[in-house]
Amino acid sequence: MRVADAIKDWVVERGLKPGDRLPGEAELIAQFGMSKGTIREAMRLLQAQGLVETKTGPGGGSFVGEVSRERANALLANYFYFRDVSIDDIYQVRIALEPEQAAKLAGCLAESQLAELEAIMAEYADPAADAEEERRQHVASLRFHARLSDFGQNALLSFFINFMSQILTDLTVYKRLYKAPNHDLWQQGRDHQVDLIEALRQGDADRAREVMRSHMEMARRLMEAQEAEVMKRFIAE
Repeated sequence: MRVADAIKDWVVERGLKPGDRLPGEAELIAQFGMSKGTIREAMRLLQAQGLVETKTGPGGGSFVGEVSRERANALLANYFYFRDVSIDDIYQVRIALEPEQAAKLAGCLAESQLAELEAIMAEYADPAADAEEERRQHVASLRFHARLSDFGQNALLSFFINFMSQILTDLTVYKRLYKAPNHDLWQQGRDHQVDLIEALRQGDADRAREVMRSHMEMARRLMEAQEAEVMKRFIAE
């Protein structure tokens, strides 16, 4: 592990970027004064982390890798896999992050970006007719929030909001929270998003913050109620 960290530090110190070639094995052995087995183990670890890519054939070798958001999400989700993460836990984080981000984005989005958000909303323009459509609409609604976060300049904030949307999707589908359509959640959620788009377009930061906070609190309340109803059905079965 220490050798892998040393190699990462070495890459950063030299300003290497994703796609840049790394030294060969013999050069790494000489550079770090470690055995062949230790260097190979360190490179395998970095490869597993997505920080090193190995290519074979002509022009092959080891290169600096770039961890995708999808891979980072999957690795972080594994950390929470056996932990009892509740809907309330998720919404505590969302309520802390998303209203402030919405306020910062008010008046800063291009019309094309607002149109993209409205195109996502068109996927749930009408209430769901069955559980499968409800699930699809729920996933699309969460994609609205993830996409909005992408428009911000804070990469760390964007990552966490995207991650919260993803684990909320996984959690609600796993717990079968959409076995029956929830028209109240659809109607109130969509109305909030319409109001949010207008606040963003008008550059009204206070209104954007207020709408997003109200949206988050409403969703938490209705989803917790639906979770309780699902648990009643589960116990009855």
